[in-house]
Amino acid sequence: MSIEVNNESNMEIDEAKILRLATHNLDQLHIHPDADLSIVFVDVGPMEELHVQWMDEPGPTDVLSFPMDELRPGSIERQTPPGLLGDIVVCPQVAETQAKTAGHSTVDEILLLVTHGTLHLLGFDHAEPEEHKEMFGLQRDLLLSFATAERKAGFRK
Repeated sequence: MSIEVNNESNMEIDEAKILRLATHNLDQLHIHPDADLSIVFVDVGPMEELHVQWMDEPGPTDVLSFPMDELRPGSIERQTPPGLLGDIVVCPQVAETQAKTAGHSTVDEILLLVTHGTLHLLGFDHAEPEEHKEMFGLQRDLLLSFATAERKAGFRK
């Protein structure tokens, strides 16, 4: 699996942890080992530009996903075909603000956003109540299983 993590922001990012999270999530979703994923962290200005350009909405946002090959989750019996998942763009400064509001760490918010962005790349959405329930339930399950795997591997929070 080719996962590229680039920090183009002015905030410090634990890129190794992001890589472990992305690998965990893709494994849990039975994504082919030859799938490609790019995760980029950008500052407020570039994120605002992307938000206006692609969503036609003002101001920065927390995460944007740009799917490529429209891959969908696989199953234990059948992985997805190899391909390009796409790009996830995260703004750590927006994540930091949201984390304070939510009462958890910026790292936890970034992990949530990367997981959320990954699910969007795989065709999940949350516009309708049933979609919301499915996507956010899966997002929660992925984050909990990642936290458990991190503890078992001896990584600290």
